[in-house]
Amino acid sequence: MIYAYDKLYLSVAQKNLACMLDYMVNNLKYPLETAWQWFCMSNTASRFERGDCSIVAGRSGVEIAYEVLRETGKPHPKQTPSYSYNRSPEYWIGWALAYYQWSTSLSFAEINQAIPVTEVRMLYTPYHEMDIRQFVDKMNELYREAKPETNLKELRTFANLSQSELAQQSGVSVRTIQQYEQRRKDINKAQTETLLKIARVLVCKVEDLVEKVPM
Repeated sequence: MIYAYDKLYLSVAQKNLACMLDYMVNNLKYPLETAWQWFCMSNTASRFERGDCSIVAGRSGVEIAYEVLRETGKPHPKQTPSYSYNRSPEYWIGWALAYYQWSTSLSFAEINQAIPVTEVRMLYTPYHEMDIRQFVDKMNELYREAKPETNLKELRTFANLSQSELAQQSGVSVRTIQQYEQRRKDINKAQTETLLKIARVLVCKVEDLVEKVPM
């Protein structure tokens, strides 16, 4: 398992993303899907998911919200944050999605494309009372349902190549390519040389071929 960044920053990252989403939805009154979409599309999200310590640990959740709003061209809000003893569903969503992103190394945009935040909101009950790993298992299940094809098959199709054409150009056997695409063989355990051969033909990075969500 390759995590997005050092676990040292995970707890504070979860808290800050939770506070950001709670502030944007419950204090600034932006719709949940709007606030989350703005975040996912922002440069701030790109820095967050890489574990940029100046973002995940160097700023509060409210300050992250300010930065996202600045990037989207919204005026600086005057509304001060209000904190409740009882955590809101939006707080939990931010907290849980920060953990899921860290555990899979998917981008927030990739997660949102497969599992819209409104669908995550529907998991609040009962998952906010359960171990976070059970939430991860459920998210993995939903992700696989939304994205049944492997990265290899999607990239090969995008390149307009048949399996035999990819095999001929890469030097990797058709059988091996078929096994990877059908998930009968784990591409994450492939030799680096094999992945490099395929990546050169598909004009992609080796990491683009790796499956971040386990079967």
